[in-house]
Amino acid sequence: MLASRAVQDPSGTRELLAGYLEECRSLVLEELRRIIPAERHHAPFLYQLMLDYPLREAKGLRPALCIATCRALGGTLEAALRPATVLELYHNAFLIHDDIEDESLLRRGSPTLHRAHGIPVAINVGDAMFALSLRPLLDNIGAVGLGPALRILQAVARMTQESVEGQALELDWIRRGAWTLSDEDYVRMVEQKTCWYSFITPMVVGAIAARQDGERIEQLASFARSLGIAFQIQDDVLNLRGEVGTYGKEIGGDLWEGKRTLMLLHMMRHVSSEDRAEAERILILPRPSSETAPEPAALDAQLDRLVEEGELTVVGRQRLREARNAAPRRAEKTPEQVRFLLSLMERHDSIGHSERVARDWLQDAQRRFDVCRGWLPPSIHRDLLEGLTSYVLLRAK
Repeated sequence: MLASRAVQDPSGTRELLAGYLEECRSLVLEELRRIIPAERHHAPFLYQLMLDYPLREAKGLRPALCIATCRALGGTLEAALRPATVLELYHNAFLIHDDIEDESLLRRGSPTLHRAHGIPVAINVGDAMFALSLRPLLDNIGAVGLGPALRILQAVARMTQESVEGQALELDWIRRGAWTLSDEDYVRMVEQKTCWYSFITPMVVGAIAARQDGERIEQLASFARSLGIAFQIQDDVLNLRGEVGTYGKEIGGDLWEGKRTLMLLHMMRHVSSEDRAEAERILILPRPSSETAPEPAALDAQLDRLVEEGELTVVGRQRLREARNAAPRRAEKTPEQVRFLLSLMERHDSIGHSERVARDWLQDAQRRFDVCRGWLPPSIHRDLLEGLTSYVLLRAK
C-alpha cells in the first residue's frame, strides 16, 4: 500500500508511473464507490452513470499527483485520499460538460456520455458530480483538521473559478471567430482551463493535506504550472498523431471541432492570405451531425406506405417531397477539408513548433522541480513527481 511503501530506487520511469498511478486509481475508485450512493430508489440511473467515466480505462493522474505530493511531504494517505477522490470527481464532471460543448464523439475509447444517453441526462450527471464533491471535503476535517480542511475547500473553489474562466475564454474565441491569437494567448487559456484543475490544485491540495504552507507550496505550484502547460501542448499533438486505443479520444477531433490549439494558431499566423481564408471557411463549419437522416429512397417508401394506408393524401405526399428537396442542406466539414488543414500544419512545421514549445516548458518545469528537490526528502513519492516531466514526453512514444 502507498501508506506504508518504503523508499526505493525505481527501475524505470514507465514502471514507476504505471504502478503508482494504478495503485492510486484503485484506491480512488474504491473511495468513489463509498461517496456515490449505492441505493437511491428515486434516482438509481443517476448514480450508476456517475461511475461511467471514472470506471473507463484511465490513468488517474490528478489524484496520484495529490497523493504523491502529500506523501512526499510526510503526510498520510488518509489525509490525501478524500481530496484526491474529489479532484477525480471534478475531473470527470468537467469531461462530461466539455464533451457536450465540443460535440465530441469519443471519450476513453467509447461513445461520450451525451451520445449514449442524451444531452439532458449527461448535463444532470455532471451537475450531480459537482454537487456530491462538497461533503467529502467537509468529512475530511477529522483527518487533516479544521484549518487545512478549509484551506483545501478554498483551493478547490479557486480551481473551479479558474477552470470555468478558461473554458469561457476558449468558447468566446470560438463565438467571435477569433484567430489572431498568439502563443501567449494560448498559454493563458491553458493555464486557467487545464493547469489549475489538472496540476496546480492537485499538488497544492496534497501539500495542504500534509500541513505545508507558504513558500514551498508556491514553489510546487510553479512547477505544476509549467508541467501542465507542456502536458496540454503534448495532448494536442497526440490528438493529431495518436491512436484511439492509447489516446482514448477521437483522433483529429480538435480539427473537427475547430479548437484553438497551439499548432493551429501557429499555422494560421504563417499561411498565405488565400490559405488562411480557406482555413477559416472550413473551421467555421460544424462537424457532421451524429444524427443520421433517412436516405431519400427510404423516406419515399415511408411516404408511399402512408398513402396506401390512407394516412396521407397523394397531394400531401407530393408537397412533402417538394419541401424536402427545397430545404437547404447544412454545410458540414468533410474529411478532405480536415486533411487540408493538417497539410497546412505540416507544410509550416506547426506541429514541430508545438513540440519545441512543449520541450521548453518541460525544461522550465525541471528547473523549478530542482528547487523543490532541495527540501523534498528522497522517496518514491518524490520520484513520481519528478518522473512526470519524462512522462509528458513518453506519452508521444
